[in-house]
Amino acid sequence: MLRALCLSLIFCLSAIPGWTVEPVANPPQGSEAQSAATASQADTPQTSPPAAASAELSATHDLLQEAIRFYRKGDLEHAIQKYTQLIQEKPNSPDAYAGLTRVYLKKKDVKQAFDTVNKGLQAADSPVVHVAFGEVLFRQGHIAQAEQEWAKVVNSGYQNARAYMGLARIRWAISMYKSGWSMIEKAHELDPTDPDISRRWVARLSRAEQIKYWEQYLAGENNDDAETLARIRYNLEYLKARAKDPRGACHLVSKVTTTETPLVRLMVDPTHLRGYGLTVEVNGKKSKLLLDTGASGIIINRNLATKADVTNLSHTEIGGIGDKSNQSAYMGLVNSLGIGELEFQNCAVEVLERRSVTGEDGLIGADVFSAFLVDIDFPKEKLRLRELPKRPGEAAANIALQTERAESGSGGEAPASKAAGEKSAATPQPTRPGPQDSYIAPEMTAYTRVYRFGHTLLVPTSIGDAPLKLFAVDTGGINSISPGAAAEVTKVSGDSFAIVKGLSGSVKNVYRADQAVVQFGHLRQQIQGLLTFDLTHLSDLIGTEVSGVLGFTTLRNLDLKLDYRDGIVDFQYDAKR
Repeated sequence: MLRALCLSLIFCLSAIPGWTVEPVANPPQGSEAQSAATASQADTPQTSPPAAASAELSATHDLLQEAIRFYRKGDLEHAIQKYTQLIQEKPNSPDAYAGLTRVYLKKKDVKQAFDTVNKGLQAADSPVVHVAFGEVLFRQGHIAQAEQEWAKVVNSGYQNARAYMGLARIRWAISMYKSGWSMIEKAHELDPTDPDISRRWVARLSRAEQIKYWEQYLAGENNDDAETLARIRYNLEYLKARAKDPRGACHLVSKVTTTETPLVRLMVDPTHLRGYGLTVEVNGKKSKLLLDTGASGIIINRNLATKADVTNLSHTEIGGIGDKSNQSAYMGLVNSLGIGELEFQNCAVEVLERRSVTGEDGLIGADVFSAFLVDIDFPKEKLRLRELPKRPGEAAANIALQTERAESGSGGEAPASKAAGEKSAATPQPTRPGPQDSYIAPEMTAYTRVYRFGHTLLVPTSIGDAPLKLFAVDTGGINSISPGAAAEVTKVSGDSFAIVKGLSGSVKNVYRADQAVVQFGHLRQQIQGLLTFDLTHLSDLIGTEVSGVLGFTTLRNLDLKLDYRDGIVDFQYDAKR
């Protein structure tokens, strides 16, 4: 749905223990909106209350409803005032603490949200507060602990819509798409009025239904910031343009389903390598695109788009690392894309309205190959695309390029649905089986499990003796660490000579950390002089804490195998090469 941030930054994590979520007969209801109607009744006898008590309950209910309304229309300061007033009047109100915690998360003040929810747990050890606590833990990058909070609430029999939404986010992050969509369906069933739930649930709808939904959403009140609203508007414009275009979805037209193609060296100067790219034919025009696991989709510059006669569908913007504003771009449609022996038709690309994209014709995110096992063999300078192992009982895979980005919150697979009467493409398209749960083939059990957020892969990484952090796997980026994570394990000092550039310009405040020992997958490496800069914007967009980046200088020595479908990665280092 929403456009993911285009960065040279992307990451992976390890397995999370599964939790059993068992149905409970006639369970109590418990989402924020649902519990508002019964706020404070836990301390009230279940007999007809006297007039004074009844008036107090009514006033509490009204105050909570006011706070919820302010929150949902984006008036966060007044929402804080109302929730604070409610806490003053009823210090043990779980709904007030849970609501106030979410306001601070919406304001991107994670520390204040954490402090608030901890006070709430001390004042009212309630399932409602534990659900909000899970939301804070998830944003802090403590994903397994967040799952525990949500699963305990659901398994206790307390049917809370946001607990199911949280479990859906967990399932999507570990590539359990089928069960994730079951969770979001349950969340929407319990509380269809919660905008955080409905924004995720809407991906199950047909294109026509999604257009209607987003039109109504933008016309009404919401609490999204300006950047998020802009992404929604651009996405809506693209959906409308795609609906009018007679061409179908991006699909494979060549008979071969595997390929091996050389990686192209991309140089900073005659002696310094900055990355590897691919030769890609765009409507028959050859180009060199940076192969970047830290980016999503395909981005090309306007010169290539003009030469290749790319169809302009709708306006958009592209953002990335840097302190400047997003860059103007448009969504385009390409009749033919050739990569190695593979040819795809009717694929979306983004066209940056400038002559260069990071110094090349453009870049290609490795996530576009999510229907394949992606083998980036840097030592041998080869890219191999092979069919993924078939799931048990699976007849044939649907092979296409994933050039239309998935929302980071809902992973990489959305339900396949189509409203009655929606026009079909002129070219018959293969039927999608719908979202499936991760399948780890026997030959891939040694791979490292990762968390996937859209195109971003987050790998659990240890730095010294600090607790595990989430680092991005980014073949187009540089080794880096957030200031907070660096301060836990090493010294940090200013570096006036360090320059970090991205699609959004240069980063202003860059520091350098002393050496750090980093361990990920089955590998351990000592890295000297990690660059340190703020990764908060990336963390906010993804929805969980990103503590660093495993960049090109580390990954260039590896044979990197990526299975986006199942959320696993293999890091292979051969010292003899």
